[in-house]
Amino acid sequence: MIDLRLLREDPDRVRASQRARGEDVALVDSLLSADERRRSSGVRFDELRGEQKGLGKLIGKATGDEKAELLKRASQLAADVKAADAERDAADAQTQELLQRLGNLVHPDVPVGGEEDFVTLETHGTHRDFAAEGFEPRDHLELGQLLGAIDVERGAKVSGSRFYFLTGVGALLELALVNAAIAQATAAGFTPMLTPALVRPQSMAGTGFLGQAAQDVYHLDKDDLYLVGTSEVPLAAYHMDEILDADRLPLRYAGFSPCFRREAGSHGKDTKGIFRVHQFDKVEMFSYVLPEDSQAEHQRLLEWEKQWLTSLELPFRVIDVASADLGASASRKYDCEAWIPTQGKYRELTSTSDCTEFQSRRLSIRVREDKKVRPLATLNGTLCAVPRTIVAILENHQQADGSVRVPEVLRPYLGGREVLEPVAK
Repeated sequence: MIDLRLLREDPDRVRASQRARGEDVALVDSLLSADERRRSSGVRFDELRGEQKGLGKLIGKATGDEKAELLKRASQLAADVKAADAERDAADAQTQELLQRLGNLVHPDVPVGGEEDFVTLETHGTHRDFAAEGFEPRDHLELGQLLGAIDVERGAKVSGSRFYFLTGVGALLELALVNAAIAQATAAGFTPMLTPALVRPQSMAGTGFLGQAAQDVYHLDKDDLYLVGTSEVPLAAYHMDEILDADRLPLRYAGFSPCFRREAGSHGKDTKGIFRVHQFDKVEMFSYVLPEDSQAEHQRLLEWEKQWLTSLELPFRVIDVASADLGASASRKYDCEAWIPTQGKYRELTSTSDCTEFQSRRLSIRVREDKKVRPLATLNGTLCAVPRTIVAILENHQQADGSVRVPEVLRPYLGGREVLEPVAK
């Protein structure tokens, strides 16, 4: 959530942010009004409680008619205090409810607009000219079937659409990717983490995934637990309700977990293969830093993502995501999109978001520095979303006979294998 003091001091900035997100600008005025009621009712409650305490002292000294009058006033005050307390609680609840609906403040350099209004910051690598090489590229599903690596038919039989099995070299390729990604993150100073896939509501809400993203979340009603769509959620909630000493920062974690997404708004999109699925594994980077260090940390996360994609020898571009496509918790987000030859376009493989103090305020995570306590900043960055990375590797490193060249960085994790060969039928 944002700082209420900032809202009061500069509401136009918050309105501009809401407008850039394509969200309800009137929410800002509703929140200002609720906050004013919360503060005024709090003052009213304190005044009445002060009078009530003073009256109690007078009653102890009074006698006769004076005491009777004071007791009558005390009775009325008790009712007034109770009503003021209820009004204060109601105003506070409304303020918090509205505050939870407000997205993070959009960074002023973020391009304004929707999904297609991003700005390309840089490109890396070159697209292969398959025509010059003398063959038509196969898509990842055909290659996966030739290699005995992907089985979507049995995935659908067992679990329904958008589920799959990784088999044989497909399973080995996932394990190689995960181990290589964790190795890179560990070398960069991240602490490896295996995180829970089920979290409590306060963890999901605290990271901002029960607002506009709620339709994509799986909820277990009987247990009131949520399946995470990213290990960002348990990594953010890991230090919930804690005060961290400044000399411990930055704290950097690399979480590996299964991820679950309904993909509720993607009917008819990417239905073939394993690009957009309901369950997948992912390695996620997560950082806790001082607020003034968040922009520099954001660039570091992006550089680690670029290092990873470069090591996989994939052509990719980096985009500055537009304001209406940010997600509630992000102030700014960069995506790295790999070239997918059979689609003839770039597709998102990794993203990194600077969430500033938004999540730490919701999760009550603070930093102690020079005897002062304040919220800190959180950031996240995908290192390896496994299925999409497999898609990019298969399509970009395929050969005419249906085999796939293994990037050098993965070979030590595949027993030195240089090529994935088609299996005999």
